[in-house]
Amino acid sequence: MSGRIVNGSNLLLMEKQAMIILTLKNAAQEWNISTLAKASGTTYVHTCNFLILCESKGIVSSERHGRIKTVKLTEMGTKLADMVDGIHTMISEKAPNGTVQ
Repeated sequence: MSGRIVNGSNLLLMEKQAMIILTLKNAAQEWNISTLAKASGTTYVHTCNFLILCESKGIVSSERHGRIKTVKLTEMGTKLADMVDGIHTMISEKAPNGTVQ
């Protein structure tokens, strides 16, 4: 696979996509595409394309303020972000012998 998002089955398990979703968990900040891309370490175009897919699946919602488009997680998106965060926590807690601590 070339890294292109084909369907929902690999939507949140790829590193860049996971970073975007995990960055959006910080609801204290109002996110626009540029600040989200910078904070998650992805390109503007990648972030924009991913958010279009996420919005079509009900994971994020967006709102226009003039030229600026802000995005935030929906209720479903927040639940998914928590799951992704849990997966990342489990992976980072993995012991050297391959068992989860």
